[in-house]
Amino acid sequence: MPKDKMDSDRVVLTGNQVFFNKLSPDAKIPSYSKHGDAGMDLTAIEDDFLSKGERAIVKTGLRVKIPKGTVGLICPRSGLASKSGITVINSPGILDEKYRGELMVALINTSNTGYQVSKGDRIAQLVITPFVSCEIFETEDFDENTERGTGGFGSSGK
Repeated sequence: MPKDKMDSDRVVLTGNQVFFNKLSPDAKIPSYSKHGDAGMDLTAIEDDFLSKGERAIVKTGLRVKIPKGTVGLICPRSGLASKSGITVINSPGILDEKYRGELMVALINTSNTGYQVSKGDRIAQLVITPFVSCEIFETEDFDENTERGTGGFGSSGK
């Protein structure tokens, strides 16, 4: 059984390799900013301007191959979202393990002013994590007698 590697404060599981293919010479291979970070930064390969409330699909110029049994989550960058109101509209975006097309990010400007995305800007982060595929069944017998029951939004209190 292969041993996992310890790299300072980060554990790298053997066999969990992510491969990137540049589709553009302007593309940057993602990296972790600091040891222990969950997300690797994704950068834009093009300029785009988002007016207030506007959405845009921003290209990274990369294709990616993630490990079997994992999913890529395209998540907002907290600083970009909190300071400029730029976030990933379908957050998190889902990157399936067998997808081989270009990695693109769906951004939205939630601020009251326009925002300039420039080539090379860090626009989102990619988190790779394991997932579980479930067997799916239809049933007539459904247990509703739980502590939460059928209560909807806000039913668990403040």
